Amino acid sequence: MKNIVLTFSLLLVFVTSQAQKDFQGMAVYESKTSTADFKSRFEGNKEISPEMQKMIEERMKKMFEKTFILNFDKSASIYKEEEKLDTPGQQGGGGFRMMTSMMGGGGTYYKNVKEKNYTVDKEFMGKEFLVKDSLPKLNWKMESETKVIGGYTCFKATAVRPVSQSDFRNFRPKKQDDKKEEPAKTETKPEDKDKKTNFMDDIEMPKEINITAWYTPEIPVNQGPENYWGLPGLILEVNDGKTVILCSKVVLNTKDKVEIKAPTNGKVISQKDYDETVIKKMQEMREMNQGQGDVRRMEFRMGH
Repeated sequence: MKNIVLTFSLLLVFVTSQAQKDFQGMAVYESKTSTADFKSRFEGNKEISPEMQKMIEERMKKMFEKTFILNFDKSASIYKEEEKLDTPGQQGGGGFRMMTSMMGGGGTYYKNVKEKNYTVDKEFMGKEFLVKDSLPKLNWKMESETKVIGGYTCFKATAVRPVSQSDFRNFRPKKQDDKKEEPAKTETKPEDKDKKTNFMDDIEMPKEINITAWYTPEIPVNQGPENYWGLPGLILEVNDGKTVILCSKVVLNTKDKVEIKAPTNGKVISQKDYDETVIKKMQEMREMNQGQGDVRRMEFRMGH
């Protein structure tokens, strides 16, 4: 009798461990970033024709509204933008691909919550990078507030996190108090009349942002979109005040298994070094384009 019980117990342990090993889920996320700060720079600008305005809005929508797929198991996940076929005339050039990458798109984001590290492949200025680093540890504050997302009961959690300096979604308009006081009015020189204001002069990259997340213990995995993790349940929504990432579909124990592994192509670099590379290049571009106006720079970035 003891042998039968022991055999059954071992079988149960094997089946349970095997089930956990084979467990895999898939979640679809819709990411939307507010474009109000960018649109305000172009609305009412006489230099921009209605056709160009429409083109800019379409390009911005493509950059700021994206669909991502998260494939996950108990210890790791891959987060990747959903592949879509570009319609004729909408294929962006190098500038557009660069801006897409800076807005959170492109590449595969792999994170291993067991080993607490991540790997993501990035393309910038025609070069491929493989960013490898430790997962950011967020000090989540567990809240009592709840809401239902997609039929799952979710709990609220908040945190303050440092921003990635290479993620342009983190740009915020400068506060009035932060702007330098205008100098006393003097006689306007002829050359000053044609001087263009730089788009970057009115925005800044904060050091920290407040995060609100909603997670469901009904899916007990330590996973979420992008580099969000560390809660006792799958994160179904994240809001940083400007970008909202919302889960629209969850499928557990998917029939078609996906190989969850880190990307391997690109020059290996830390997140800090990658951020510094991007900032340096963008500063060089800003100096090169100084005085050419926002419209011409926007045309370059949109791939035209």
